[in-house]
Amino acid sequence: MNQELLILQFQKKDVKAYEKLYNMYCDSISGVINNIVKNDAVTQEITQDVFIKAWNKADTYSSKKGRFFTWLLNIARNAAIDYTRSKKFKQKKQNLNADFFVDILESTKSLDSETNTIGLKEFVTKLGDTCKSVIELLYFKGFTQKETSEELDMPLGTVKTRNRTCIGELRTMLGV
Repeated sequence: MNQELLILQFQKKDVKAYEKLYNMYCDSISGVINNIVKNDAVTQEITQDVFIKAWNKADTYSSKKGRFFTWLLNIARNAAIDYTRSKKFKQKKQNLNADFFVDILESTKSLDSETNTIGLKEFVTKLGDTCKSVIELLYFKGFTQKETSEELDMPLGTVKTRNRTCIGELRTMLGV
């Protein structure tokens, strides 16, 4: 089937045309999205959203302005960028460095009573008091960096710097 005809049918809300276009472009669109968000599950979700958005806004596409694939690609790129700007993405990104700590510990009780269950206590106790506080709040109690800043009455930039420094010290101790 001619692509122009397929696109016209798509714009007229023909489900078969939608399926053909989806099958034609899904992998390419997913690849572009995954290069931006770097997460397979999120990529699938955004890809579905892109095709739904294209379906709902099909009447806005004009071959005079460019190729259909380019139009679809712009929708995908913008959706992926919007996701990376979202609060949800930033929250995940902030705590990525120590996810292995969070996954192992199920409780959010005090650091002293819980870290020994995985053998971290000897390493964490070697850190300074500030590092202990920052690590406990960020990774064991799930605070954001801003919340940690407020809790410890410390500037946000200082919390970020201490977080990097403390994680670096732990990695050195653990040989990671």
